[in-house]
Amino acid sequence: MSQNSWAAAVDVQEATSSQLDFSKKVSGVRGPRNVIGDINGNIMPVKAGNGGWGDERVNLAEQSLLNKLIRRSLVRNRNQVEVLQADPNSPLYSVKTFEELRLKPELLKGVYNMGFNRPSRIQENALPMMLAQPPQNLIAQSQSGTGKTAAFSLAMLSHVNPDNKWTQCLCIAPTYELALQTGQVIEQMGKFCPDVKLAYAIRGNRMERGAKLQQQIVIGTPGTVHDWCTKYKLIDPKKITMFVLDEADVMIATQGHRDQSIRIHRQLPMNCQMLFFSATFEDSVWRFAEQIVSEPNIIRLKREEETLDTIKQFYVNCKEKEDKFTALCNLYGALTIAQAMIFCKTRKMAAWLTESLTKEGHQVALLSGEMTVEQRAAVIERFRSGKEKVLVTTNVCSRGIDVEQVSLVVNFELPVDLDGNADNDTYLHRIGRTGRFGRRGFAVNMVDSEHSMDIIKQIEMHFDRKIIKLDTSNLEEMENLIS
Repeated sequence: MSQNSWAAAVDVQEATSSQLDFSKKVSGVRGPRNVIGDINGNIMPVKAGNGGWGDERVNLAEQSLLNKLIRRSLVRNRNQVEVLQADPNSPLYSVKTFEELRLKPELLKGVYNMGFNRPSRIQENALPMMLAQPPQNLIAQSQSGTGKTAAFSLAMLSHVNPDNKWTQCLCIAPTYELALQTGQVIEQMGKFCPDVKLAYAIRGNRMERGAKLQQQIVIGTPGTVHDWCTKYKLIDPKKITMFVLDEADVMIATQGHRDQSIRIHRQLPMNCQMLFFSATFEDSVWRFAEQIVSEPNIIRLKREEETLDTIKQFYVNCKEKEDKFTALCNLYGALTIAQAMIFCKTRKMAAWLTESLTKEGHQVALLSGEMTVEQRAAVIERFRSGKEKVLVTTNVCSRGIDVEQVSLVVNFELPVDLDGNADNDTYLHRIGRTGRFGRRGFAVNMVDSEHSMDIIKQIEMHFDRKIIKLDTSNLEEMENLIS
């Protein structure tokens, strides 16, 4: 794609070259305690107390964007792929090389130019279905880092007829930033396809009412895409032959997006190919998928359960935060720690702990929700590279971040749900940051009240695992328990 391949569809202020400067796009994206998105992909804060120092809630759209920013290569995926075909009598194809897909030479060149040498596990099964003739619908479970975006980008670029100067492929994403990320992949992969053009249906991109788009691929957020199809008549939805709905689990968690997506879908022709992607598949996501995709092929990841087998779990009785800090320092005196992650419930506590550890001479990084997504990504990269040995974080970092050198996870404050009960999923995600890839790890929980002791008991019951009491003032006991 040349510089002008999409510039006609984007304000000059939005972009000035075919390689988007993504750092400028995300620098204003913040992650306050409670966040929702509007139907145009804007992230909107919800008012709450505590002056910005309260509980940190995970925002799914920001988490997905963060994962895309920090995963510059495919993740090591040990999950098995399960394929359920719409027609069980149809032969099941998978590919081990991109050459087997019989792509156009310019597309194959774009794939290799991006650094893909062979298909990822999800691509092996998904690409033959996406590129099949006659077209086949697909519902796929795929996390960030598995090559999913590259797969459907390749499918869209293969699908379009460059001679037809109208929109043929439509892709919707939950937020402005996620749409730009996907657009970057399409641009890079389509670098050697000068006649295939891309437009962004995103906020601030003002279009003249009634003018027909000539770009064959449009990517955007549901509200703007819907407006372009109905209010401004820029896209003729009856001419769309491939519809991609990405990040479905994030979509239904964002206010208005689910309904807008369904309205767009209803305008599409019956023979339009539907591709539906989600990292998770709770019942709500399945119900959403059923409204969008008929007679689908289904690709699911047989989830390899996060195991606690390689993680030794302990709790330490403390009276207040200063006692917790002393216990933490004692742990450092007894353990050989490569890197540690320490989880707090609030930004205020995380900031205090970071300052206290720094005064003790530790190299500490702080990660919390008031940072921009770009700032968070930079902190994680520094921690990964070993520039800081301790990462103090709120819940914004409990999921999806793999740092192999982490040998200790500390719950400085235990994870609880809105009702004050143990948040078992968050606990698993937190302590799952250690003991990765078969290595041994340690998880230490700070207990400062009867209520937090009840939380420990709830966690023990849920996972059917004993959490051992640890006296950090007794060096000999620690060495015996931890060895």
